[in-house]
Amino acid sequence: MDTEALRRPNDLVVVSADIIDPTILLARVGVGAAGAVVLFLGTVRDHSADRRGVIALEYEAYTGVVEESIWSVVDEARDRWSLLAVAVAHRTGRLEVGEASVGVAVSATHRPEAFDAARYL
Repeated sequence: MDTEALRRPNDLVVVSADIIDPTILLARVGVGAAGAVVLFLGTVRDHSADRRGVIALEYEAYTGVVEESIWSVVDEARDRWSLLAVAVAHRTGRLEVGEASVGVAVSATHRPEAFDAARYL
C-alpha cells in the first residue's frame, strides 16, 4: 500500500520545542464534512509511577526519525478508520508540570471513528 497516498493536505505531524497550540491542531482538522472533532492533550504531571514531586520532564528526539514514526502510526490509523484530517504534535525540550507534551486532533464524519483514532494515535 502506498501510505503517502493516505495523507491529506491538512494532515500535520510535527516534533518541535514549540509550545503546542490546540487551536492550530483544531484548525488543521476542521473541515466541513466533519461530524466529529476530537482533541487530546497529554500533559506533564507532578508524579510518575513511583515518584512524587516531578517538576519537569526533558524530551529529546531525532526529529526527522520521530516524525516518520508518527507518520507511520497516522497511516495505520487512516487505514483503520475513515478520517478526514489528522494533526499530531510532540514537544521536545524541558516541559514544566501542566504543559502539553503531545497533542492529537482528528476529524471524521462520525464520533466513534474520531474517538477511536485519537486514542490509537
